[in-house]
Amino acid sequence: MTSALGSAPTGRDSRRARPIPTRAHRFRWARAAGTGWLYVLPALVMYAVFVLRPLALTLQYSLYNWNGIGVARWVGLENYLTVFTDSDLLKIIGNAIVLIVFFSFIPVALGLLVASMVRRITTGAFGTVVRTILFLPQVIPLVAAGIAWSWLLSSNGLINQVLRALGLGVVARAWLGDFDTALPAVGVIGAWVLLGLCTILLVTGMSKIDPALYEAARLDGAGPVREFLAVTLPSLRQEIGVCLTVTIIAALASFDIVYISTSGGPGLQTTVPGLEIYRLAFSQRQVGLASALAVVLMLLVLACVLPIQRLSRGEKP
Repeated sequence: MTSALGSAPTGRDSRRARPIPTRAHRFRWARAAGTGWLYVLPALVMYAVFVLRPLALTLQYSLYNWNGIGVARWVGLENYLTVFTDSDLLKIIGNAIVLIVFFSFIPVALGLLVASMVRRITTGAFGTVVRTILFLPQVIPLVAAGIAWSWLLSSNGLINQVLRALGLGVVARAWLGDFDTALPAVGVIGAWVLLGLCTILLVTGMSKIDPALYEAARLDGAGPVREFLAVTLPSLRQEIGVCLTVTIIAALASFDIVYISTSGGPGLQTTVPGLEIYRLAFSQRQVGLASALAVVLMLLVLACVLPIQRLSRGEKP
């Protein structure tokens, strides 16, 4: 028997009973969306003018032989073929890949070690001083850092004076002028600059780890190493991903430290793609080849960074 209040509507009836948006509702929604786009429009215009347009022009220039002034001549993919077959350009790209070890892997590894040691002293005035000292190299202008390290690593610099004082004068050399040590010396400068950034990011990540996880690990008999591998590292996956992303981009796009400290010498030992792009475009007037090298550098950055981003989010590459 049907109730006086009527039977409850079925699933199909409830779907049919959904209110249909009126014209007034659609108008208000469209107006709200339009207002949001108006707020975003200035940023979109700036991004299109100063990022998307130069990127499109770089892609266009890479297909031409152009000196920046005269008439451009279409060459297709010839500039890209030059990038991948010229031994000097391949060596320059290889230098940037070597710098990834110094700019990225070493700062992240040392940052994990330092962050683990200072994790317990990040509160209070002493913790503030420690964080400030660690982050100081990131605040110093890279030009000033390059000049300071050039003095330190010169033939009569402080590092060689200390080595001679310790009786290791045979080891002393012009570190930035030696073919064997110039690139590692530039890498050490980059590692010093980026170590503080990685350490601060990792210390911040460690402060968010639940202390109960460490207590549970200790109850299970885990020592400091096992505790670090089982609790700390998995919990810092996103922070490590950020550190690797930032430092790898810094390594591949490095320019100022190299330009100030060695100007790419001796020979091509410390020349990196950013510096070579500058030389090709503004000194040798090979705008097309410089643009092709810039596009290859961009693709190399994406090839290194995108898998790291996916892994840091827990996705399969």
